[in-house]
Parts: sequence; structure tokens; C-alpha cells
Amino acid sequence: MQGTVDGFSYGLVTPLVAYLMACLGGALGLRCTTRSMLVGNSWRLGWLALGSAAIGSGIWTMHFIAMMGFTIEEAPIHYDRVTTYASLGVAIVMVGVGIFIVGYRGASGTALMTGGAVTGLGIATMHYMGMAGMRFNGNLEYNTVTVAVSVVIAVVAATAALWSAGQVKGFMWSVGASMIMGLAVTGMHYTGMASLSVHLHGTAAPTTGDSPASLLAPMMIGPLAFLLLAGVVVLFDPLMVMGKPVWTPAENKPGIPASELVSYATTRHPVLRERRHTDHHTSRTPQNR
Repeated sequence: MQGTVDGFSYGLVTPLVAYLMACLGGALGLRCTTRSMLVGNSWRLGWLALGSAAIGSGIWTMHFIAMMGFTIEEAPIHYDRVTTYASLGVAIVMVGVGIFIVGYRGASGTALMTGGAVTGLGIATMHYMGMAGMRFNGNLEYNTVTVAVSVVIAVVAATAALWSAGQVKGFMWSVGASMIMGLAVTGMHYTGMASLSVHLHGTAAPTTGDSPASLLAPMMIGPLAFLLLAGVVVLFDPLMVMGKPVWTPAENKPGIPASELVSYATTRHPVLRERRHTDHHTSRTPQNR
């Protein structure tokens, strides 16, 4: 029996809130990734880990907020907690692998392509693993072509977002990148949902049960609290918000060419600018014999 599904039980509320959560997680994660490229190795690990957890939590929360609006008319839906939380862990780990590649190797070339592919596959894996956690009297079937399109969207979005994190062009640049990433991740979700068909076991009259919102809301308390905490860290770190480098050796910054750091330092710091002028003048004056 073919099930009757509705992905927008609350209208545009769930897609809009899901999009905002994807943007929030993406913004926090990208700013952390940017910050990791502006510090030495001693701090880089912590910023990359925080960025991985922020993006992973953001896309996971986005997915299940969107799923609050998903209902099957003929059958109540439940969610397996182990599989649901496992999808969160997979998202954080796989996104983390991609972010660490870019954080240590730089947001260009092979490192960017590899990191973007791993991160995008992590987003897609989280989505379909989260769908596997659904429990109802039936089974899900997917259209292979549409699934492939959703995976491509996830990979392209992740690669573009990581590239933007490596540009280090200030706060507004990352805001725009996070909005694009949020749109792509949310689009990937609903593209994946468009490939879905539900087949029920036997015939049954429409039933009632716990709503998806009441089932999923308690599960999201932890990730939402973490995103709030990550937001506080971003808020109280002006260097990360403004994208200004700290004074560490250029070779420890894979995302920034050394020439850019020299130019930035000499144009923004008056003492260094004066010292550079003096050194240049001295180098052109004949030595005293």
C-alpha cells in the first residue's frame, strides 16, 4: 500500500526554521575554520574541533526540524534514539575530517577538493542515516537519480563553503557564505525527500499518535545548547569575528600567503610601517667606511 506523505505539515515554518539553523551552524563553523587559519598550531586544533561540531550540529538540527513537518497519514512515526544520535556523531566526525584537511593543508587545490568531498558526503550520510532511524509500519524507497543529485548538491555546497572560509575577508563574507551553505544544505534535504516514497505493510485506516515535533524536540536540546555555547565563543572573540590575524609565523598559516600577512601588518600597524620605511631607507644609503 502506498503511503500518503506530507513534508510540510506546519506550512513554511519548518523549512524556514530549518534553513536558519543550517545558516547558524554554517556561520559558526566557518568562522571557527577561518580563525584556525589565523593562529599557530597550538590553538588550531581547538578551533577546528569547535567548527566541526558546530557545522555537524547545525545540519543535524536542520534535518530534524525539517522532519517535524513530515507525516505519514496512514501511520504514526517514531524515531530510534540510537540511530538518530549516531547520525549526529557521523555528521560531526565526517565534517571534521574535511575541515581538518582544509585547516592544516589550506583551502585550495587538492586539499580543498578532498575536504569538500568528505564534508559533503558527511552531510549526505547524516541525512540518510537520520531517515533510517524512522520507525513506522512500512518501509522507505528512494529514487536513485534524485539521491545522487542530493549528494552532489551537498558536496558542491561544502566545497564552496570551505573555499570561502579560506578567503579570510571578514565577518560579512562568512555571513554570505553561511547563507549560501544553509540554502544548499536545506535544498539537499528536500531534494533527498523528493526521492522518497513510502510503502506500508497491509492496509490500515489513518491512525493517530505522537507528533514528530513531540518526539524530536527533546532530542534536539543538547545540539541546540551546544550551538548557543559556540555562538557565545564567537561573540566574545573579536579576532575571529573581524578576521584579523595574530602575530604568529606565516608558515603556520596554510590559508594565508606570507606576502599578504606582511602587507597587512605594515599597513595596519604604525610601528611596523615606520620600521619598514627606515629599513628601506637604510638599505639604500652607502655604508660608512
